[in-house]
Amino acid sequence: MTVPDERLRLIFTCCHPALAPDAQVALTLRLLGGLTTAEVAHAFLVAEATMAQRLARAKAKIRAAEIPFRVPPDDALAVRLEAVLDVLYLVFNEGYAASAGDALIRQSLCAEALRLTAIVASLLPGQAEAVGLHALLLAHAARREARVDAEGALVLLEDQDRALWDRRAIAAATRLAARSLRLGPPGRYALQAAIAVEHVNAPTAADTRWGHIVAYYSHLAALGPDPVVELNWAVAVAMAGDPDGGLARIDRLAPALDGYQYFYAARADLLRRSGARAEAAAAYARALELAGSGAERAFLRRRVDELRRSGV
Repeated sequence: MTVPDERLRLIFTCCHPALAPDAQVALTLRLLGGLTTAEVAHAFLVAEATMAQRLARAKAKIRAAEIPFRVPPDDALAVRLEAVLDVLYLVFNEGYAASAGDALIRQSLCAEALRLTAIVASLLPGQAEAVGLHALLLAHAARREARVDAEGALVLLEDQDRALWDRRAIAAATRLAARSLRLGPPGRYALQAAIAVEHVNAPTAADTRWGHIVAYYSHLAALGPDPVVELNWAVAVAMAGDPDGGLARIDRLAPALDGYQYFYAARADLLRRSGARAEAAAAYARALELAGSGAERAFLRRRVDELRRSGV
């Protein structure tokens, strides 16, 4: 298998197995992914100073061990695939929901991550996770035109105009997601793709098959501890008809996600839906303190103002 794209070859080069997996991904995001140290830190849910130290240690190890910076031979690419997929996923994430700046979406990052993922999936059509990541990114990209309004304000998935969604991309994502599940025991990206296509194939928000999504999150959580997966699973449990159970699950995650804005935003949303408006306003306010994106800050500020105007 010859990698035909120069940037993709360099990403495979940076994901050297002599480095710890997290170090491979972080260093590649910084050097080749177009992300700043602060954005890489955001992707790993750590402080910028902590990430700067990790990157410095990774570079020092490369120098000390005299790790060669060269494109690996074809037979060495498979051992680097997981890290490469993680890099592409995190680049897309930063483009899809920017951690800083006024705009919610950085189209160039999304487009490049999707382009490179499509190449990887075409080169490795039998690799379930490569196919799954391609499906996942396509499903998310299909909604991009509806994620902000004409003024650039964030629009939540349930409120989006589904007529603006890219039906061709949704159809392709659905086919790829099904294929990734057939290729073998489902991994992280195959399961996330299955969740994403559930969302984009629902005719309306009310038609979302939350029971299916809960089941997929159950399988995803079983792959290994991940508080962000647990958070999304808790939201799905609530939306599937158990709001108290979902909120209880979220509250148990507080120690692990104390500095994570989406923890507070998710908790606030469930509290708002349950009528606990004062608690919801406080949680939205905390999410606002942690948010870096201008579009997300504006959305959270509107939520806080709405609750306060209602008499909280």
